[in-house]
Amino acid sequence: MKQTHIWTIDSGAATEDHPDIRLAASYLRQGELIAFPTETVYGLGADATSADAVEGIYLAKGRPSDNPLIVHIADRRQLDELVSESMSSEERELTERLIARFWPGPLTLVLPLRPGAVSPRVTAGLATVAVRMPDHPVALALIRAARCPIAAPSANRSGRPSPTTARHVVQDLAGRIAGIIDSGPTAVGLESTVVAVGARGLELLRPGGVTQRQLREAVPDVPLTLAPELLRGAASGADAQAAEASGQLPAEEAGEGPAPRSPGMKYAHYAPRGEMRVIIAGPKASGRDVAAHAASLLAKAKRQGRRTGVLTYAEHADRYEGVDRVAVCGSLRDLSTVAQQLYDALRSFDEAAIDYIVAEGCPAEGVGEAIMNRLLKAAAYRVERIG
Repeated sequence: MKQTHIWTIDSGAATEDHPDIRLAASYLRQGELIAFPTETVYGLGADATSADAVEGIYLAKGRPSDNPLIVHIADRRQLDELVSESMSSEERELTERLIARFWPGPLTLVLPLRPGAVSPRVTAGLATVAVRMPDHPVALALIRAARCPIAAPSANRSGRPSPTTARHVVQDLAGRIAGIIDSGPTAVGLESTVVAVGARGLELLRPGGVTQRQLREAVPDVPLTLAPELLRGAASGADAQAAEASGQLPAEEAGEGPAPRSPGMKYAHYAPRGEMRVIIAGPKASGRDVAAHAASLLAKAKRQGRRTGVLTYAEHADRYEGVDRVAVCGSLRDLSTVAQQLYDALRSFDEAAIDYIVAEGCPAEGVGEAIMNRLLKAAAYRVERIG
């Protein structure tokens, strides 16, 4: 166990000359790991050019070694140093348009890698690198002070719900890393959207803080396709019934198949410790139908002696009685509030020792697409369909 320093830094006071940011940056330059806030979730940062430092991320998180990392930068010069000169003119133009619209912000671009720009451990041996510029003053100040690109996945143990507060990071990583910068809860609450940039258009690898609609509006003349990994059961949960019946996860979730091209594509993620399933309502099902079906599942589990929990929304919170933990996760009228509160709600089930969880699904539109992606992964694609 190593000592983990915790620094509280107000976002409004964050500069690269702030004494605590300078200290945290010095740890990064020495090959240590620092957790820091971004607008999406808290990241676990290491010098992206140091193989030993990046290896520390995998060890601290217990992360599979073929799962690539996102590189965080603070200025455009750093991007030029990371990306291959062999990019086509079409790829360069598209990249520039996306940067102008979404950076700094929750969009990660997967681009051709300049050989030797980062440790091969960052890219999991791929010929591409995932890069973003976070929209958080503390993150930007830390990267500038460190004077190196920062490889940073979410600052949690692998598979656990991502951290949206420093308290979550402490729960998972205290004693494993050198320091944590606490700047309060994150604003978006879900990880960045990841897209691969190609000469023929964009490929969505992971839904997140930037929606499909926003991408299409930003580059309406550019084709946007969904990665096959997203189509294979992730969006609809169509594979869930067969997967549960066979006792197996889809191949991507079980860690089989080729190395993922982006974080969040292959392995089970975001999960509380208890068994979880998601109710997806069809066009004929009402909110009351969803709550009634959830209540029946919870009552059955309760009779089996299990501690039960439900993830619901403000509009339905009064419909559950006799449940050990009712986690209210924002409002269906504003799905951004659901995104902000989702991971804290999932973590609350572990704090209450809940071993059976039912989650209400939400409309998979806008940021709801990313929310459902996270819920289905957290539930290992166990789905209950009604209506």
